[in-house]
Amino acid sequence: MALVFAPQPAPTVAVAGSDDRIPVRRIFCIGRNYAAHAREMGKDPDRDPPFFFLKPADAVVEDGATVPYPPQTENFHYEAELVAVIGTGGVDIPEEKALDHVWGYAVGNDLTRRDLQLKAREQGRPWDLGKGFDRSAPIAPVHPVAKVGHPSKGSIKLMVNGEVKQDADLAELIWSVPEMISILSHSFELKPGDIIMTGTPAGVGPLQEGDTCVVEIEGLGTCTTIIGSRA
Repeated sequence: MALVFAPQPAPTVAVAGSDDRIPVRRIFCIGRNYAAHAREMGKDPDRDPPFFFLKPADAVVEDGATVPYPPQTENFHYEAELVAVIGTGGVDIPEEKALDHVWGYAVGNDLTRRDLQLKAREQGRPWDLGKGFDRSAPIAPVHPVAKVGHPSKGSIKLMVNGEVKQDADLAELIWSVPEMISILSHSFELKPGDIIMTGTPAGVGPLQEGDTCVVEIEGLGTCTTIIGSRA
């Protein structure tokens, strides 16, 4: 058997303090996982069952990269997020054992074409065009659990051109990392290289050409993205 087309290079993310790379298999994202953000999006923050959406693996972007302002939007938003990287797969993972499956954590930014997302939401359609577009997942180098533990509290903030736009604490997550892993594993077989973007705090807003967007999480450093000219 021969492949009709040459396969695309495997998407990867960096490992902090190392030349090693982590192959990315899938990117899971959770919606409205901070109460204040749920309210600003016009939704009830009660602990209803969580919902997830996916970004393609090749949406990943290196820390410090320039992301062109994407097409088909006039309302391009930032979303600061804690990122968890699965290192050991499994199905039906109990919540109390879920953290055993995490290889490490990173700082991420769930870039969003908000106008397309909201239009899809109003029409009851999937969010793919608003969330899963090219270069929509900047992720900084991943810190191994052996070095940083399992962050469950600490500052998460985002600055645009030095001005703080989002400022919260990881302790405000509605659904914790172990809960998210357990819930996902009842619908999917999780495998090494699966990435979970754990939700964004309140304060989401627009980015413009020329902006410098920096996400900072206590103990994990920063993820910087520069917004380039329109694609």
